[in-house]
Amino acid sequence: MSHVYSDDDGKLLVKLARDTVELYVREKRKPAPPDGIPDHLRNKSGVFVTLNRISGEKSQLRGCIGRPYPTEPLVVATINSAVDAAVNDPRFPPVRANELDEILIELSVLTPPQKIEYSEPQELISKIKIGRDGLIASQGMRRGLLLPQVPVEWNWDVEEYLKHTCNKAGLPADAWKDSATEFLSFQAEIFGEESPRGAIKRGHDTPVC
Repeated sequence: MSHVYSDDDGKLLVKLARDTVELYVREKRKPAPPDGIPDHLRNKSGVFVTLNRISGEKSQLRGCIGRPYPTEPLVVATINSAVDAAVNDPRFPPVRANELDEILIELSVLTPPQKIEYSEPQELISKIKIGRDGLIASQGMRRGLLLPQVPVEWNWDVEEYLKHTCNKAGLPADAWKDSATEFLSFQAEIFGEESPRGAIKRGHDTPVC
């Protein structure tokens, strides 16, 4: 995947997510997008914000929510996703102010999801590349998403990745073999803090959703 966003773009977006989390947790309000945002960061884009809590050498997921589809300007989606990751992830209690010094922020900017066309399960497997593709599984009203860094973190092969994506959607693990299950793929540019409030770099590898 060629880079659409520069390292400076990534630093700006992660800092915006950081500032949003800090402000919302402390004061229950969102910041306005800062002045001087480049025009291309105002284009609509999907984005996910991941929060991890660092304790010694251990890192534990603390919140991860985003917008899979390009429905909001990227800077707005970043602010809204940062708030949701901090206080609205139903898997975790809201982040508290006394945790902020231990929170590590990662941001994934997504390409628009595209439906994977295939005729049988083995063809589906052949069209997914670990480390490149994020997945969305859907069947009826059920829908689940895993970011492309997830199978890398857990050392899954493609079949394991498909099973876990189905589980994320609330479907049986073998629902990937069911023709009623639809899969979409997307790619992501990932930026993250090396330490809480620390340097920001591309492709930081941390525990993910």
